Amino acid sequence: MDSSTIHVQVPGKLFVAGEYAVLERDQLAIVLAVNRYMTGTIQEASKHTISLPQLGYDEIHFEVKKGEVFFSQNEKKFPFVRNALSIFYQFLYEVGISPRPFRLTVTSELDDKTGKKFGLGSSAAIVVTVITALLNFYQCKMIRPSKELIYKLSAIIHYQTQGNGSCADIAASTYGGWLSYQMFQPDWLIGELEGGTSLNELVKMDWPSLYIKRISAPSRLSFAVGWTKTAASTAPMVSHVQKLKEEAPSLYEEFLLGSRRAVLQILDSFKRDDIDGAIEGFAENRRVLKKLSAYAKVDIETPALKKFIEIANKYGSGKSSGAGGGDCGIAFVKDRQHIDFMLKEWRDANIEPLGLQLSNYGAIPSEE
Repeated sequence: MDSSTIHVQVPGKLFVAGEYAVLERDQLAIVLAVNRYMTGTIQEASKHTISLPQLGYDEIHFEVKKGEVFFSQNEKKFPFVRNALSIFYQFLYEVGISPRPFRLTVTSELDDKTGKKFGLGSSAAIVVTVITALLNFYQCKMIRPSKELIYKLSAIIHYQTQGNGSCADIAASTYGGWLSYQMFQPDWLIGELEGGTSLNELVKMDWPSLYIKRISAPSRLSFAVGWTKTAASTAPMVSHVQKLKEEAPSLYEEFLLGSRRAVLQILDSFKRDDIDGAIEGFAENRRVLKKLSAYAKVDIETPALKKFIEIANKYGSGKSSGAGGGDCGIAFVKDRQHIDFMLKEWRDANIEPLGLQLSNYGAIPSEE
């Protein structure tokens, strides 16, 4: 490939249904990609350089020797990027491609301009951005930057860095659109990695339980997103839920059954273009999450999210998105002319409408 500049655009995500349950085997979730993006720009350079200007890093230099990456500064401050580069160059070494120096600049509009997080999956998106940019930069007969390859490499990186999570956000940023998603078996993935399976072999294998399918929402269904102006911390909330799993397995199983029923109802309504059924399915998923919140003694719905939902329910159905505890809520309505009234009520309640729309294309590369 010549020295032309490659631009990569990767969307953020929102969880729509199946939160928490998706971490368990054979549990479905629904996620969607939204039109706020992380952007990567990569071109040939004299040194391996990555620039993360919004994080305060204009020049991060590194060297690559036999598939290992060596940084010129403390890489612990950017763990997702560090691991993305390390895993990618291990993969490159395995397929027999020599490293070529580049400069990669990554910028983001997934968070507030002041640095406050909306909960749109920035850690997942930065991994997908780096991997998509690198796969397109090194593209050749041995490397084709398919959605599957981008997802699998990014999921390995994200799971190893974070140590948990469903990687549904990786799927949304990679594939775009509305997705029905079921997580791979993490114990299997860890076992393959610890057992010495090469990355080149691993990305070609079928991953047990993994299911990613594009779906279409009912034609008249609209959604709107509001930010509560409070960032959520997912890890402690997941810990509370996992504690419930250990201490009250029957209640946890009740939650899983309820979540699966609600998600299946939504998916069935999508297939039938049934907007009323879909809205009721979202409402049922919200009821299931409220029970989980009470059982696990964790505030999935903060006062701001409760107010958000109270307003949304006047016009359709509202619920938290993702782990809850702050960040965004999502509302589903069937009459678009009511959205402006709903948004005004949100603003009056100090909830900021984000104006998000569906992003259909996932990780997109383009050369100039």
